[in-house]
Amino acid sequence: MQRWRPSRRVDTRNASPPHSRLLLISTPSRPAASPWLVANLLGQISFGLLAMTICLPSMQEWGAIFGANQARVQLTFSAFVVTFGGLQLVYGPLSDRHGRKGVLMAGLALAAAGSLLAAMAGSLNGLIAARLLQGAGCAAGMVVARSMVQDHFEGPQRTRIMAYIGMAMGMCPPLATIVGGQLHVRLGWQSNFLLIAALALVMWFAAWRGIAASRPAQTVGTHWLREMRAAYLRLAREPGFLLYVAILSLTTAAFFAFLAGAPIVLGSYGVGPQGVGWYIMLVPTAYIGGNYLTSSLVRSLGERHLMRLGQAMALTGLGVMLALAQAGVDTPLAFAAPLMLLGIGHGFLMPVCLAGTVGLVPGLAGSAAAVAGLMQQMMGATAGFAVGLLPLAGSWYLGLLMLGFTLLAVAAQVVLHRR
Repeated sequence: MQRWRPSRRVDTRNASPPHSRLLLISTPSRPAASPWLVANLLGQISFGLLAMTICLPSMQEWGAIFGANQARVQLTFSAFVVTFGGLQLVYGPLSDRHGRKGVLMAGLALAAAGSLLAAMAGSLNGLIAARLLQGAGCAAGMVVARSMVQDHFEGPQRTRIMAYIGMAMGMCPPLATIVGGQLHVRLGWQSNFLLIAALALVMWFAAWRGIAASRPAQTVGTHWLREMRAAYLRLAREPGFLLYVAILSLTTAAFFAFLAGAPIVLGSYGVGPQGVGWYIMLVPTAYIGGNYLTSSLVRSLGERHLMRLGQAMALTGLGVMLALAQAGVDTPLAFAAPLMLLGIGHGFLMPVCLAGTVGLVPGLAGSAAAVAGLMQQMMGATAGFAVGLLPLAGSWYLGLLMLGFTLLAVAAQVVLHRR
């Protein structure tokens, strides 16, 4: 049986299905890691996360402001997440077909429009609709920036850039909530959306000036919907891609389970709302550190060893936390501190997996980034739902859930490396 190697690149010129001609993007020759290019890509990816989370502090008061219950207020967040995740499946193939720059600038324009409409919303229904539009626009940056890492960087350098992206993504949610809360108190909830609209214009200008135009290398004769279907079918036949996505999404699920369950577990230990954030921040901070170490270690250790080390650290952190819970050590630090190892381990894993998803079929990097982004969102949502079904008067059951997701990711990694 022919053995498949994860590092092998697939040339889509020769691998296209017989009835559908998949396209390749004609990109500039791969340059050195220009600081301006890296900063641009980090900004484009971070923008969507900032837009998602900056208004979270305001949601506590939207019920009173708009005369609605909290369940309806939550729809403002759900609306953003639905279009932010779902539209990635559209932007990915479109960027493969028509080029990255135009798709990104169109998405940023939609995000700016949605942010302005949100700031002017006079009802909760209007705010929900505006958040739908805002999420639809922000999805472009997440897909296109990941795809451009494949376009412009290769080998260990690509993994290093993905590590920088991981650091930025880890910093965005806590930073956005701090800024959003201060703006809400000082200038009103609308100021958060006005800031995002202004940032969208800055990112639009950065894309216009700082990103080179790309165009398809060949003329495609089929309809774009048929090409989209062919692109995703092509990716579905690539075992390495599916395994990388599985590791990525299952690792994300373990982290989202922590985020969803940690406030309840910490509350059972007597930690109030004012203190919960300090314990939760231990894990994202460790994740940022893991990404930083990855950017330095990838050349010396290699991607496969980094992935093994990452899983080993994640399992060790979960094992220590569960052992302490079983021994009856029910304290906030006994719960959160061991999971710093999990955060560092995820920082080793995620950049390699992100680089792997977009690097296996270079001509379909946009489509690949879209699938990976959507699966992360879906598995994260699944983990959050599963947390709600568990008894969380202590860390035991939450730890078992996180361990389950992690073991599934380990199994996928074993299959990937054996193939």
